[in-house]
Amino acid sequence: MTTRIGKHFAALKDQGRAALVTFTTAGDPDYGTALSLLKALPAAGADIVELGMPFSDPMADGPAIQLSSQRALTSGQTMKKTLEMVREFRAGDKDTPLVLMGYYNPIYVFPVADFIAECVAAGVDGLIVVDVPPEADEEVCLPALEAGLNFIRLATPTTDAKRLPAVLANTSGFVYYVSIAGITGTKTPDPGEVHAAVARIKQATELPVAVGFGVSTPEQARAIAAGADGVVVGSALVKTIAASLDADGKAGPDTVGKVTQLVETLSEGLATSKTAAAK
Repeated sequence: MTTRIGKHFAALKDQGRAALVTFTTAGDPDYGTALSLLKALPAAGADIVELGMPFSDPMADGPAIQLSSQRALTSGQTMKKTLEMVREFRAGDKDTPLVLMGYYNPIYVFPVADFIAECVAAGVDGLIVVDVPPEADEEVCLPALEAGLNFIRLATPTTDAKRLPAVLANTSGFVYYVSIAGITGTKTPDPGEVHAAVARIKQATELPVAVGFGVSTPEQARAIAAGADGVVVGSALVKTIAASLDADGKAGPDTVGKVTQLVETLSEGLATSKTAAAK
């Protein structure tokens, strides 16, 4: 089965360009602003959009994304509102792949079967559930795959040759390589180490490999993209949102524009990443 995610990565490969995958949190800093931003991201250069499902204890995320979840929950964001946001996005955009990323607890209490059915109905393309290991694939991974959703697994610097087959077994869409050991947005990845790790993963799978955690500037994105199929940027975007808020934590007139401007510069850098690497 070829999904929107697969089609996009194939098209970008033909263009010799890495994918720009953006992450924002649903409902941050409020529903309306978050939806406006989500709708604006593809035109700014995002090839795939990841939408964070707010959770009170996002243990894999650094302070910036933790705070974005807190802002979203404080503004009243719920899982139902997140799925409604996807519906509103999809009503005007039939092409851009959309991935929901987050933690299992909000899915479990939804519960799982209803969540997956609503994801399909809303137009979600894939799921990243960071705290469900391969040993628990029957919980959400396999039901998601059966429903036609991609289930995207994370590989890390500590994923050795013995563990990698289990990580890849039911992964689809792409592999998300976590470029640093630790939480999001707190360290800077080393391009050489990342490229070597991506090459090792690609020896074991034909899936595209996108790299995230710690990528925040156009220069970093370009360097990482030279040896990867995609680059994920999240903390830099949510930090830009936070910096644009007023003293009461409310969105300002430039909130969406400042974020999309950063996405534009990241996208422009990736447009020449593969070409530069080949020279």
